[in-house]
Amino acid sequence: MSLSIDPARRVHVRAPGKLNLFFDVGAVGDDGYHEVASVYQAVSLFEDLWASHDDGFHLTVTGDVDVSGVPLDERNLALRAARAVTEAVGWEGGIRLQIHKGVPVAGGMGGGSADAAAALVAVNELIDAGLSTAELHALGARLGADVPFALLGGTAVGTGRGDELAPALGRGRFAWVLVTDGDGLSTPEVYGTLDRLRETADIRPGRLMPEVDPAVLRALRSGDAAALAAAIRNDLQLAAVHLRPALADVLDAGLAAGALGGLVSGSGPTVAFLASDDAHADGIAARLAEQGHTSHAVTGPVAGTRIL
Repeated sequence: MSLSIDPARRVHVRAPGKLNLFFDVGAVGDDGYHEVASVYQAVSLFEDLWASHDDGFHLTVTGDVDVSGVPLDERNLALRAARAVTEAVGWEGGIRLQIHKGVPVAGGMGGGSADAAAALVAVNELIDAGLSTAELHALGARLGADVPFALLGGTAVGTGRGDELAPALGRGRFAWVLVTDGDGLSTPEVYGTLDRLRETADIRPGRLMPEVDPAVLRALRSGDAAALAAAIRNDLQLAAVHLRPALADVLDAGLAAGALGGLVSGSGPTVAFLASDDAHADGIAARLAEQGHTSHAVTGPVAGTRIL
């Protein structure tokens, strides 16, 4: 397909990281996958991506976080997303992607998915592919369950494998403190550990039809941080703490520092603590930093993937 392009053009796109405020994980299916019911919130840590024309497909990565573990080959979701857009419209040129990461790598915050979402939007714009929002979401869902939410942003309920999204009505903003860890956890290993624990331990089994606790949605609608703190939950937290017991100490430290509530985000190892406001979050972050933890005060919800 021959599209009208400007070879000197460069498109800049920004995509947010996310937290899982609630994560109900269903029983493992015959195909090895789990149905989930999740509440996602996009927060103010971002991935910046620039797309430009090139002779082939190339990627460079820098960051405010450690990027040493980020693959630069076809394992990278952003490169795969760029190829997905060009293949969808039959465009035969090359793409250069430059990513500057602000979301911790392998932290359960969807940084790789945000990169993929940014690449979908940037390449669609760069080559004037004309793909609709729905078409980009469909491509994103094939790349990973968290990619559609990175495109959407805000706060949303995810069902199925997490990619069937419905915006959640909410009011106001929430202040969070994140404690990150440079040593990531494997998402498949965390899910597998949860399955084994459910078989051998006296814990709640996975539901056939996972669902979001209505208390979470009520708290979001009212903008009540204390009510939200009482309702947040993550089924994967048990497995993450089992694999990395030090996460239990982090959770205790955040609550001792005054957080309204806390949980492991996604498959971890990032731990998220809810504060009453920005000043409260800054104080919690400072106390955790004094104890040697890497902490970030962030807010949510923020917008999804957008061109700058």
